[in-house]
Amino acid sequence: MGEKEGLEGFAEKSEEEPQEKSAAEEPEEVEEEAEEEATAKGDFILVEMTGRAEETGEVFEATDEETARSAGIYSEDRVYGPKMVVVGEGWILKGLDDRLEGLKVGETAEVEIPPDEAFGERNPDNVRMVPYRVLRSKGINPAIGAQVEVEGRSATVRSIGAGRVQLDYNHPLAGRRIIYEVKVTKRYEEDEEKVRALIGRRFLGVDTDSFGVKLLKRKVKIEVPDEVFFAENIQIAKRGVALDIQRFFPDFEAVEYVEVIKRKT
Repeated sequence: MGEKEGLEGFAEKSEEEPQEKSAAEEPEEVEEEAEEEATAKGDFILVEMTGRAEETGEVFEATDEETARSAGIYSEDRVYGPKMVVVGEGWILKGLDDRLEGLKVGETAEVEIPPDEAFGERNPDNVRMVPYRVLRSKGINPAIGAQVEVEGRSATVRSIGAGRVQLDYNHPLAGRRIIYEVKVTKRYEEDEEKVRALIGRRFLGVDTDSFGVKLLKRKVKIEVPDEVFFAENIQIAKRGVALDIQRFFPDFEAVEYVEVIKRKT
């Protein structure tokens, strides 16, 4: 075999069987991102949610201010924004709480809740006729559809006629299937941020970063900012935070509050 024939044979072989690349030439494998862990019972999370009645589409709850305004349920007394929840603790509607498990952070889901896990079934025994004059004597001016409080119980005025008023003591959403659109926006991982989340649950509308928090071996030390010294029900809020901390962190035997008044410059 001549030299030319040998070279041609080598070229053909090279085209059919490419040489192996060196390690330096090998493309780097892209490391897959760890899959987001689903929420579980006991997780501290922030949740955005909008609840509506399936039958009518009526929105009755919203954590988003603009949604609340659009639905006509906005309240100046409420602080809007994602709600802090400990999964399984019953801080929200039971049917929704039970369905938070398995959701992932950043995931939006629509969940259906039957009446028995929402606001209960309608009970005909909770509908009563009351003389109009009895309500007027209590300073109540009934109007159809209005919510009134009679002897410590809330009722909806269903009808007025012949000197009598029909009061419905069932929850306005009793007997209805509920639809919630929910989104888990954050999961708290570290103990300090969980403690701050518990503070924020009790001190609504206050920036939790303004609180000083120190986790010691057997005690949590909380420095209270001066802007909440005279807040309404501050002692109830402080006690609530302390009880929450001791419930979720059994190793902490005490919660100490420190109130510091700094010189104004």
